[in-house]
Amino acid sequence: MQTTPANAETTEDVVDLLRAQHGRIRDLFDQVMNSEGTERRKAFQDLVKLLAIHETAEEEIVHPMARRFPGGDGIVDDRLAEEREAKELLSELDGMDTDDPAFLKSLDKLRIDVLTHARAEERYEFDRLKDEFSPAQLKGFAAAVRAAEATAPTRPRPGVESASKNMLAGPMVAVVDRVRDMIRNARDNS
Repeated sequence: MQTTPANAETTEDVVDLLRAQHGRIRDLFDQVMNSEGTERRKAFQDLVKLLAIHETAEEEIVHPMARRFPGGDGIVDDRLAEEREAKELLSELDGMDTDDPAFLKSLDKLRIDVLTHARAEERYEFDRLKDEFSPAQLKGFAAAVRAAEATAPTRPRPGVESASKNMLAGPMVAVVDRVRDMIRNARDNS
């Protein structure tokens, strides 16, 4: 039985870190679906940001490692196709009013797609990482994931699903996204 640490910020194992983030993503989907108004909008903004940085880090660090496994190319290609579809829907949702009646219907589709995707990652990539790499290596990968997340865009970028594309475009786009986030936060808190 897999256990998930309570705090993604303190775990030193990349698999535990990513599983904890998957748990936080599930919680945020529930929060968005079960709230209204300002609370829904804020929870959705948190969800968008977490999904964007989480997927960027997986694309830069986890997927390249998973490609090394027997059958890894096919597994990763499937995950990247899922990520692109999710980013496209997330981009559409990010432009919608969270009080729009169509928002929750589209959000529920995204929720199902993202949670199915997360289960596939956990089964086909994360479990194999635990089997193939030492605790010291998993700790190093966790540090690499955190570094990737620190410079990742905070908005979805469909079409940027590879490590090389993320590393080329990511830092510049991340600055733009983070400035946009600061402006949005200042506007929302005034």
